[in-house]
Amino acid sequence: MILPVHDRLRVHLARLLTTRYSLDPSAQPPLALEYPPNRDLGDLGTPAAPARAHAGGKAIVEHTAINPNKAAHIGHLRNAALGDTLVRVLRFRGVPVEVQNYIDDTGVQVADVVVGFRHIAGKTPDEIRQIADTTRFDYYCWDLYARVTEWYEDDKERLKIRANTLHDIEHGGNENAEIAGFIADRIVRCHLRTMARMNVDYDLLTWEGDILRLKFWAQAFEVLKEKHAVHLRTEGKLAGCWVMPIQEDLESTPKVPTPNAQPLPTANSQSEEDAEEREKVIVRSNGVVTYVGKDIAYQFWKLGLLGRDFNYREFAPRPQGPLWATSSTDGAATHPPYGGAAYVYNVIDVRQSYLQKLLKQALIAVGHPEGAQRSHHFSYEMVALSHATARELGFAPAPDSEDAKRPFVEVSGRKGLGVKADDLLDTVIKKAGEEVAKRNQELSETEVARTAHMIGIAAVRYFLVKFSRGKVIAFDLEEALSFQGESGPYIQYAIVRINNIFRKLQERDGLDEAALVAPLATTPAGELTGDNGHELWSLVLEAARLDEVVEQVVASLEFSVLAKYAFGLAQAFNAFYNLHPSRSSILNEERDDARRWRAAAVIYLRNQLTRALDLMGIAVPARM
Repeated sequence: MILPVHDRLRVHLARLLTTRYSLDPSAQPPLALEYPPNRDLGDLGTPAAPARAHAGGKAIVEHTAINPNKAAHIGHLRNAALGDTLVRVLRFRGVPVEVQNYIDDTGVQVADVVVGFRHIAGKTPDEIRQIADTTRFDYYCWDLYARVTEWYEDDKERLKIRANTLHDIEHGGNENAEIAGFIADRIVRCHLRTMARMNVDYDLLTWEGDILRLKFWAQAFEVLKEKHAVHLRTEGKLAGCWVMPIQEDLESTPKVPTPNAQPLPTANSQSEEDAEEREKVIVRSNGVVTYVGKDIAYQFWKLGLLGRDFNYREFAPRPQGPLWATSSTDGAATHPPYGGAAYVYNVIDVRQSYLQKLLKQALIAVGHPEGAQRSHHFSYEMVALSHATARELGFAPAPDSEDAKRPFVEVSGRKGLGVKADDLLDTVIKKAGEEVAKRNQELSETEVARTAHMIGIAAVRYFLVKFSRGKVIAFDLEEALSFQGESGPYIQYAIVRINNIFRKLQERDGLDEAALVAPLATTPAGELTGDNGHELWSLVLEAARLDEVVEQVVASLEFSVLAKYAFGLAQAFNAFYNLHPSRSSILNEERDDARRWRAAAVIYLRNQLTRALDLMGIAVPARM
């Protein structure tokens, strides 16, 4: 790794400044290091002050958060890929991370599926359980959800049924609430299986219903009222609602009404509509808390500022220990500690930026500006399909439609027009398997399937992180699966190629990797200092930068940097071996010292590249 070298160099430079120029160590400026444009000028330079990411304390990363009403879709895969990569890079830096998946089991989406089962399909609770036991339940609910949307559009009066159902779910103790709980539980288990295919895992499932039943919101509400962060509207369209004024500058102290403040404009005032646009409803006039209120309470709990906790239950067994879930009833006697984080990362798409700003505003308003500083919104843009992929998956728009003229094909889960995550993974893995079988006819079906899965997941995960997170991406099957372009399989192939070199060396000469590098301490280093050394050392130096790249990634929350680093490292290896076969060969090199130094350099590069892929949740197959 390169950062320990940086630290040692800074210590040495500071010592030189002290001894040669009599500079007080405490008065010396920070010593940053960067790479000169030409390696003839050296490996490292010192231009300016460094920026380092935070250190110390537990981080909570909340990601995925799929509504438990239907199958996961391709957009959820981007959220999970980004969130899981964030977890991995934080842990790589030594940060303890708690991974949470928020389950909105009391929201309108679940209510709509309940409406579909009760009022469209006419199913009883027992019949719904039978359907769940005999069908792909998340797919069944996907289609039912789309039918409910059309049903509402046919008669807007039916939205009252949704409202009543939502009320039943929020209050509990009735048949609609029982059905909603069953649906959410079964769909969440489907989502977990989907995400496990992507090598994504969680520590805790946080259920929104528990936030309500344990009155987390009531606790947060009292604090907000005490600090005058919210106030009751008595006139106008929002009469009877508790609202939070919206601040433009979230770093300043919110200008909230106090008991002695002038009243807001009346309903007859010309500025009444403008005033309402500057306020966010937290509690509706009927007493129902909005999703903003629930999220405020949840954020307070994450940061250890709420003053109360959940009960906890084991949700599902795993080899590494149970997956835990929150509970509002009696929980387990012992459980891991949750909440109370030093830092919180909420991975949620850019459309929720407004909500995330309100969470920070609420923290500032109640006197916790440091909590706002420690709250990070990891935003990202939507995922669409390339036209070629849409055609292959059966979602191509009509040739003469406006959608056909757009650069990509948008999808809509509400309308049932979208790519289910498992369907996409199945297609990618199937295509990868066809290529693996063609290239490796000696492999068994089991080995082909295992290899195809690794390649398919690499194709999807790398594609979803290689673009800037602020960019709308159009997923393309051919680009994602390419063995030649900027793709996960391309990087995997570079590692497989390296492994093949050492496998052949083992088979031919009986030399394993450990035996090759063991005598390096006493091996002449001419291979690194001679004519061939410049390019070989460049490979080592670039491979050593992984920890530095991770620092940049955590500081910027831009994972395309990590993806492009891994791709560039794979390119550098391939170029070195393709352009200079006589100077880079390990298998055919007769000089023992040269072979050992080349082997050591390539082993180090491979290990670093493997770690970079692992940070993106990508494994490496034995063959490709």
